[in-house]
Amino acid sequence: MSQSTRDPAGIVRAKRLPREQRRTQLLECALQVFVARGYHGASMDDIAEMAQVSKPVLYQHFPGKHELFLGLLDTHLGALEHELTQALSTCENNKDRVQATMGAFYEFISRKDEAYRLVFTSGMDNDEEVEDRLERFHDDMAGAIAEVIADDTGQPMAEATMLGHGLIGMALSAARHWSRLSERPDREVSAQLTARLAWRGISGFPKESESTDSAR
Repeated sequence: MSQSTRDPAGIVRAKRLPREQRRTQLLECALQVFVARGYHGASMDDIAEMAQVSKPVLYQHFPGKHELFLGLLDTHLGALEHELTQALSTCENNKDRVQATMGAFYEFISRKDEAYRLVFTSGMDNDEEVEDRLERFHDDMAGAIAEVIADDTGQPMAEATMLGHGLIGMALSAARHWSRLSERPDREVSAQLTARLAWRGISGFPKESESTDSAR
């Protein structure tokens, strides 16, 4: 919540902040409201009250609730994509890459801010702009995974991309199920189970060097 002061009449007013800092603060407050009430249950009045700003201040940064939601989705999908890409690029072998990638998914959905609800339970599944962003996220991540698979196994890129989409779909499905449980298994154990399942599948595609050796 923003820092605030009281004027002589006792009215709480938010301190003036630089534009980008204010935008970040509004997004943080909006996330709390959307997580608590869902998209359709939230209002700009709720968000302005949470941020301790007037509605005109809120509208200076976001034309409406829909644009505010999309801004949040962009922010958190971007952060998740960064974490997943880091997991792929910092590990030296594929088994570790799979483990790190699944771990990043579960870490995202176990965060205290519950930003995963923007993706899984916002009630915006049929919104075209939301669908476009989620599809782009899936495509970007499947492409990043496909590059690793193609380089390592020699699979054609089209086939490697199919495998990439399969891995992302499995990870999202397992994570979505975990997020809905009232009694959840330990996060690290769940990530390891999902990673083992994924690795048993992807390890069936031998490295390019192994395929060449077996063909001789």
